[in-house]
Amino acid sequence: MIYRRKTYTIDPNSFEAFTQFFHEYLLPNQLGHGARLIGRYVTLDHKEIMALWEYDSFGDYEAITNKIRQSELHEKAQKRRKELGDLFIESKEDFLESTGEYHFTKHIVSVSAFITNERGEVLLIRNEHRADTWELPGGRMETGETLKEAIQREVLEETGAEVQITGMTGVYHNLTRGIVCMVFKGEYQSGELTIQPGETSDVCFQTLTEENMDKLVTREAFRVRITDAMNNEGMSVESYYVRPYDLIHRMEI
Repeated sequence: MIYRRKTYTIDPNSFEAFTQFFHEYLLPNQLGHGARLIGRYVTLDHKEIMALWEYDSFGDYEAITNKIRQSELHEKAQKRRKELGDLFIESKEDFLESTGEYHFTKHIVSVSAFITNERGEVLLIRNEHRADTWELPGGRMETGETLKEAIQREVLEETGAEVQITGMTGVYHNLTRGIVCMVFKGEYQSGELTIQPGETSDVCFQTLTEENMDKLVTREAFRVRITDAMNNEGMSVESYYVRPYDLIHRMEI
């Protein structure tokens, strides 16, 4: 692993504008292309902001950076920077290596949902940061939520749909990113489908078949979740790596 430390010197009066720009453009573009944010910090006088990013290797950093610079979100970010003016006074970056492990392993818990309407169509989203594929709506759990509350909130936020959860279809462990995703099955109840700027670029109900699945859902890890929900009465448990997809263990209950 290598770490990139990006430091910005700013006018304290620009802190809120710079932070909003980071959350709207820089963060989703980095995460969407595979960078991992260790943390973001600001000095008490709000004159300096530092973000620490993690990559598998320096080559991985270069590949991710090239993809980001070619992305549509990067073009939007550059245009927005011109509109906002000087967000920072100067910036610098350097690269670090870890001297050892000093923390407990952490995993992210996320939820996702296979939602159908009365015609049997499946609710799908296109995430702004994974524009190459359609996928099921979902996201990270928040502290204090039940699993049901988390998935209903995520579906509502990303699609505008109110849903009823009827069961669970699988548990999927992304070993590369340290994410455990629990996938649920449910039914559409009400609400007008709407996109969420900064997250989803498109939302729809779609009939899925063997013929169109590969064209619509281009990432294998997402196809597995959808296929399990469509075909299995029980629950599947799977561990895998991504980039490329590499199945390590699968169990069907």
